[in-house]
Amino acid sequence: MPSDVRLDSPEQEHFLRELIDAGLLIESGVPGVYGHGAEFERVRAAFAALITEAGRASGAEQLTFPPVIPKRNLETAGYVGNFPHLAGSIFGFEGSEADARVVRERAAAHEDWSEYADQTDLMMLPAACYPLYPAIAARGPVPPGGVLVDIGAAWVFRHEPSLDPARRQSFRMHELVRIGEAEGVSNWRADWAKRAVELLSGLGLDARIENASDPFFGRAGRLLAANQSAEELKWELVIPIAGPEPTACASFNYHLDRFAETWGLRFADGTAAHTSCIGFGQERIVAALLRTHGLEPESWPEAVRSRLRLTSDEEGAGGGPRPGATVTAW
Repeated sequence: MPSDVRLDSPEQEHFLRELIDAGLLIESGVPGVYGHGAEFERVRAAFAALITEAGRASGAEQLTFPPVIPKRNLETAGYVGNFPHLAGSIFGFEGSEADARVVRERAAAHEDWSEYADQTDLMMLPAACYPLYPAIAARGPVPPGGVLVDIGAAWVFRHEPSLDPARRQSFRMHELVRIGEAEGVSNWRADWAKRAVELLSGLGLDARIENASDPFFGRAGRLLAANQSAEELKWELVIPIAGPEPTACASFNYHLDRFAETWGLRFADGTAAHTSCIGFGQERIVAALLRTHGLEPESWPEAVRSRLRLTSDEEGAGGGPRPGATVTAW
């Protein structure tokens, strides 16, 4: 096992093995990277539909971005400096034919060939919202009343290999982002935190909100985390899954005007906008549902199946509601 794999509790490792044996997860050979069986993906898609519908009902604009991002953007946003231990850089081969022959031989023997790969101008996307801020800024002044965007279920990457099935290196984060006046953005975050607890509690999960901080790197990072916690700029919705402590399954982040200053997000009068993002870790929420209600969604309580629209009369192909099904707001 690689030396950087996070050591988790026996209970977490046992749950991981249960999910794999049940065909819900598919091993890749690398900790924290899994395929999904049909039932796992059906539940994930059903939950994703609930968030998408809620965003649409609120008037959210839907935008999508690829799972890679220009390196310069992450450097400008401060991610590389604050979270170098989580960042994923993309490298590519640009050598000669002779170099390619060496790479071919080493790769066939699973030996190190990294000296023949150069860093590209792309990195793995670490959070769904990072591409959004410069994209909105490029439109010009923030309109009166601000902007609300549903980025959907973006594939993101965090370099933290683990045997905890709820801690992935590659996973989908469903984010909504609010850009606007300070009071409106702050109230929007608080409202969504309340709504998220109601939603997940309604799915039979023991969900609660806690004050939190991001895993900043190093000594300076500990000071940043302390300030973030003191100002309550990050809340997490936590749910017991398989570990000794509950797992953060959603986050509610208030950036003040930091990203506005970074990217030039301003109203027509020059006032800096405030921003907030909320993110739902889809695989973690599915893992919480499977841990709470059992590994066979067909046997889950009817109230849970109905709310996710997994019942046969409402279900469409791929999970979620069938076209034309009645949608109940939550």
